[in-house]
Amino acid sequence: MSLKDKMVDALHCNPVSSTDKAADASTYTENGFEPVSKPDALTEEGIRQTIADYVTAAKAAKDAGFDGIEVHAANGYLLEQFLMDGVNDRTDAYGGSVENRMRILDEVLDAVSEVWPANRIGVRLSPLGQFNDVSDSDPAANYGYIVGQLDKRGLAYLHMVEQAPGAETDATQADIMKQLRAKWSGFYIVNGGYDGDTAAKAVAEGHADAVAFGRLFIANPDLPQRLRLNATLNEGDSTTYYGGDADGYIDYPFLENSAAENVL
Repeated sequence: MSLKDKMVDALHCNPVSSTDKAADASTYTENGFEPVSKPDALTEEGIRQTIADYVTAAKAAKDAGFDGIEVHAANGYLLEQFLMDGVNDRTDAYGGSVENRMRILDEVLDAVSEVWPANRIGVRLSPLGQFNDVSDSDPAANYGYIVGQLDKRGLAYLHMVEQAPGAETDATQADIMKQLRAKWSGFYIVNGGYDGDTAAKAVAEGHADAVAFGRLFIANPDLPQRLRLNATLNEGDSTTYYGGDADGYIDYPFLENSAAENVL
């Protein structure tokens, strides 16, 4: 089969998951948001190939001069679809118990550790996430085990998504995140719903070592300076998210430009 034929064939493949059940979710396409398609459950051979793909990406990051890598096991993506029991309905070695559901993440980390030392590898988790129709029946217990196992690896950091964009965290969810935080002894990064004041408080009180920003950085290319100066923040235009062009990505004003406009 020629390379062209392989590429065409790949375009007609279904997405893959831990399950073959379609999520009750939508994704952004050239036509706007549309229902997601039915996935294929990864075979064990497919899992091995996926792990090899992570190794390829890890090597590419090193060749490109990166300082380290982050293994993304959050936000409804593939690794999280294995971790969460609301999605993972497998009966093989990668399903059932939390130990089995974590197996693919463990194997990915083992593999990329052949490329990068553990202290150059981070992991991102979102225990309370429900993006792309994921869910977990007992995040305190299940992710308590996962975080505890990750803590033994000597990783660079754990990057924890504490809440989804626009969502409110109730007292029970906040308590779960505190329980999980207590199981991690290394560098701890939090994300989700933070502003300058709440980020500073999280670090000052020892809840986090650092805070990551996403949407605020899209709208404010000079976010660190704005936070230091307690300056007004640009509001993000959510209608341009996933828009596919420059609108809403490279057209937000810098602080000095905003000040100049106000003077004029």
